[in-house]
Amino acid sequence: MDSNITEPASFWDILHEMDPEWITTVLLVPCVVVLTAGFFYLYGIVVGLLSKTSVHNKVVVITDALSGLGKECAGLFHKGGARLILCGRSYEKLEELADDLANASDPTVTFSPKLVQLDFGDMDSMPEAITEILDCYGCLDILIFNSSMKVKAPAQSLSLEMDKLLMDNNYFGPATLAKGVLPFMISRRTGHLLLVNSIQGKLTVPFRTAYAASKHAVQAFFDCLRAEVEEYGICVSTINHTFISCSASENTASSRSIWSLLCTKKPLGVSPDEGATEIFKTLNSKRKEVVIAPSLPKVAIYTRSFCPNVFFAVMAAGVKNAAASERM
Repeated sequence: MDSNITEPASFWDILHEMDPEWITTVLLVPCVVVLTAGFFYLYGIVVGLLSKTSVHNKVVVITDALSGLGKECAGLFHKGGARLILCGRSYEKLEELADDLANASDPTVTFSPKLVQLDFGDMDSMPEAITEILDCYGCLDILIFNSSMKVKAPAQSLSLEMDKLLMDNNYFGPATLAKGVLPFMISRRTGHLLLVNSIQGKLTVPFRTAYAASKHAVQAFFDCLRAEVEEYGICVSTINHTFISCSASENTASSRSIWSLLCTKKPLGVSPDEGATEIFKTLNSKRKEVVIAPSLPKVAIYTRSFCPNVFFAVMAAGVKNAAASERM
């Protein structure tokens, strides 16, 4: 009895029957995918190693280390082997943060953080705090200005005392600290000052008059300082972000006015881990200026510079729309 059963074609027989160009595509695509994945995997490892070696044994000062971004930076730098000096208003909370860092790391390859109580709102305490910071290790390599005070209100409703408090926290405090440590950096001809600033240091939106003024002031200070200290081997970097989110609940939009989209909420906001990663990258690359923002705020910056009347009209329209919505 004859059998009509035929043997199944092998993989190679199928390949021989296929068009050569199609065969090349079938074999090439998986190879490209694997190679690309391998490249990004190795790139991540290299970046991680560079980040650790770039801060290993470096004396790093972080102001407002108790904020979300400050804690994230403290964790990354601590694991990288930095000699941390953590600054904040509450010494008790700084001790808790230091304990958390110690419990989450290997004590044989990390250094116990030094703690300094620092309040930019109390300018009379600044000289003592600066002396204490310098006495920790006798020098410092990196100083991250992270602290910020925010307020939102119509200009006529803000008191002069509130204006002064904002300027102390956002401008006079960081400027005083920078001036206090500069002589020591200049004598060693090395150092890196990094300002974490709001995008409102570059543009303004309504109901943030005093806040935007303080952010413009500190931005201008560090922009001027950059040129002054470059000859001493000191790098000055500024990072302007739209908003540092503290929780997932802040990622939902709460306002639909035009100007509110320029400075608040996800997807325009930045998470603490994203901000800390950008700080690492900026310190490694020594970039002078970084803007962490999507397209709309960046367009607003350029519009303010090249088409100011358009920018002013959009801001005014946003205020009118917000007022109309509140009356409904």
